[in-house]
Parts: sequence; C-alpha cells; structure tokens
Amino acid sequence: DELLDSSVRNLAEAIRSKQVSAKQVTTAFLDRISQINPAINAVIAVNEDAALKHAERADIALSGGETPGKLFGVPMTIKDSLDTFDMTTTWGTTGRRDFRPGRDATCVARLRNEGAILLGKTNTPEFTLSFKTDNLLFGKTNNPYDLTRTPGGSSGGAAAAIASGCTPFDVGTDTGGSIRLPSHFCGIAGIKPTSGRVPCTGNALPSTGLLAPLSQPGPMARRVDDLIYLLEIMQGPDFEDPHAVPAAWQNPYDIDITRLRVGYHLDNGISTPEDEIQDTITAAIQHLAGAGITCTEARPTGVEMAGFIYSRLFVADDGEMVNLLLEDSRTTSASPPVADIVNRPAETLGTTEFAQLIHLWHNYQSSMLGYFLEHDLLICPVNAKTAISHEQTEEFADYTYTAAYNLTGWPSVVIRAGTDSNGLPIGLQILARPFAEHDALAMAACLEEKLGSFDGPSPTIAS
Repeated sequence: DELLDSSVRNLAEAIRSKQVSAKQVTTAFLDRISQINPAINAVIAVNEDAALKHAERADIALSGGETPGKLFGVPMTIKDSLDTFDMTTTWGTTGRRDFRPGRDATCVARLRNEGAILLGKTNTPEFTLSFKTDNLLFGKTNNPYDLTRTPGGSSGGAAAAIASGCTPFDVGTDTGGSIRLPSHFCGIAGIKPTSGRVPCTGNALPSTGLLAPLSQPGPMARRVDDLIYLLEIMQGPDFEDPHAVPAAWQNPYDIDITRLRVGYHLDNGISTPEDEIQDTITAAIQHLAGAGITCTEARPTGVEMAGFIYSRLFVADDGEMVNLLLEDSRTTSASPPVADIVNRPAETLGTTEFAQLIHLWHNYQSSMLGYFLEHDLLICPVNAKTAISHEQTEEFADYTYTAAYNLTGWPSVVIRAGTDSNGLPIGLQILARPFAEHDALAMAACLEEKLGSFDGPSPTIAS
C-alpha cells in the first residue's frame, strides 16, 4: 500500500536508488488493476507483458550504469483519446476498435522518453465528447466512491484509476472540463494547462480548426507535486500543433504565495452550486485569509456569457468536425452523445452571425482578462454538483464553471478540498493568468497542505 500511494517523484527516486525495482513497482500496479478494475471499468486495455518486459529492461539498464530519466521505471496509464504506438487507441469509437496509430501523441512520447512505462489505456467517451465516461466499445466507468455514479468525463477512466490506486498518474485532455470535472468527482488532482502549453498532437479532437484552441492535455495524479513534476516534462511546442507555443516555465516552489492576490466566488451567476460545495470553497478561503493572504470576493466580468458562447461555438460548424471524425474513423454506429450532435436540427450560422460570434468570443476573453488587473488568482467551484448518478441528465449550466475557462484559455488546477454528506469528494479550482501555471500550482500545493488528507474510496470496492 505504501508503494502504491507514493508520489511520482518519490517513486522515481526509489527506483533510481534501487530501493525497489521497476519490475516490483510495475507488478504491484498490475495486481491492483486486476483487483480493482472489474468493479470500476476504468482501464480498458492492459499492456501487461510489454510493461513487465520494459520494467525488466529498465532494471538491467540501471544495473549497467545507464543514466535514468525523470520517470525511469515509473508506470503510467494513458487516456484512450491519446495515441500510443504500441497499443490500440480507439478514441472510444467502434471504427477504431483495432486501430494502432503507429506513433505516440506528443505528450505521451515525452513521458516515455523520460522512462515511463505504459501499463494500459483508460476509458473515455467517444471522441471525448461527454461529461460522462461511457461508449459502445467498453461501456461505462464507475466512480470508485459510489459505483452507481459517474466519475465524470471525458477523462473519467483516468480519474477513477488514479483515485483507486490502479496507476500513479495518467494524462487527460480538457475541452470543456474533461480533466477538472473527473478530478472533482473522484477527489484527485489535475491541471488544465494554458491553451498552447502542451501540444495536442495525437489527441482524438484535432489540433486545427475552430474549436482546437479549447483543448489541452494535462497530467492527472494524486498530488499537486505530481502535477508539477509531470507538466514540466510535457510542456513546450512540438512544431506540429500550430497552437503550441514556447512559453517560459517557472518553478512553482519558487513562488511566494503570500504576495498573491486571491479573488474568489461561490456562484458564477449561471448555476448555483450545492451548499456543501459553497461551504467547502468558503472554508478554503478562510484558511488562506488566516495565513495572511489577501482574499477578495469578486467574479470576472463577462463570465455569465460563457454558456452562450460555448454552446454557439459547438454548433457553428453544423457538426462538421464530428462528422469528419466519424468518417475518418470508419464508425457507422455513434454513441448517444455523439449521435445527438450529428442528428440535432441544422443550425447553420450565416456569415454575419458567425463573424459576430468570433467577435463575441474574443471580447469575452478581453473582458475576462481584466480580472488580473486586481487579482493574481481566482478560486471557485469546479461544478455545481458532486458526482451525479449514471442515470442523471447533465445540465450544461452546471459545467460552465469549467467551460468558461476553456474559452479564455487560462490554466486551472483542481484539488480535493472536502467531502459531501454522501461521502463524495468536493474539489475546488484555482485559475491563473495565461502561462502562470506556477502561481496556480504554488497556491494549490499550499492549500493541499493546509486542508490535509481525505479518505479514499472504500477498500472493499473490489467486492
């Protein structure tokens, strides 16, 4: 249990210093998957033979004096929307049931180049286009805190696997909250980096086109320190994704958080969160204020337009992106969420209306940026609800707490901050100005320490 609960940094150091072998670590996580995964259906393909061979080779190389990378011998899982050259990558769609891309997504390649070992792939809704994790190939993933509830989407398989100890880390993607929502629902840590911080090359959703700037890959793990350790490896342009930029990277541990001006709000004016969520945010703010950090209740100007702009952008191409994905994947039967997009009534925007929408989006970004004239960070809820049941219909207004910041491109870190009366995790998100991940991560690490540890899923989940 101690091994399975180690941080990524400590796990890498334990292997590097030969306190434990890469094969022992890999075997421990494979055993955990075998024990837990039947109940949660988070890991949909396991790379057992190859993972053990890679681990054995790592141990031999280390004994031979090879200089190890930052993730040498550390196991990982990868969301099935991200390409992996040696494992089937389905994107959750039936047409790619047996598809092997022949190359890794850029962010996956960077992790492997530092020595990470791929255990398997985690479940995602078709093309990542749902806030629940379910598809026609592998079925639904269950929340490890309550198997009748969803872990969220679209990185729900990743979050459920991390929360239940099946993997030390995963890589999610976030187009409307797909890293942050599952992190909140499953009580783990996750970061949606600034748009352009990490290349999207090799992700299900294309890195070109109208909606491309909304998506970002990012690490998901148990602790903020894991996010810091992993994001530094993943970030930087690959000269293929046209939106990826060579932004400077600053160590979050060098930040003096007492100088950061914190703004916060409990309600975004679109959907009012449950009382327990608001109480959790309030308690976190009180911790910071007690430490002498300036905290002011304030909401960004224009945030109330997030739902309208986001929903209009997703109909602006009249379903063209989704239809192309289905065609390129040779998928003939779409999952219900994707079928809803394809079959909705035509709502083609005229040229004038389309131009007005783009102006509105850019003006929204400009208006929202003004928040950072008086604040360095924004703390707010991740969603209006904790994990919902598989049968409960999503209300998009609840998800504007995340989608609002895909529109702005701001970086956002989610950590667990509490527990509701049903024993479900409550997260909070910490947002910073573009490319100031260091500020958000520094504050997240501080709050994580102040709030202390929380109970994980029941150990009887496997039964």
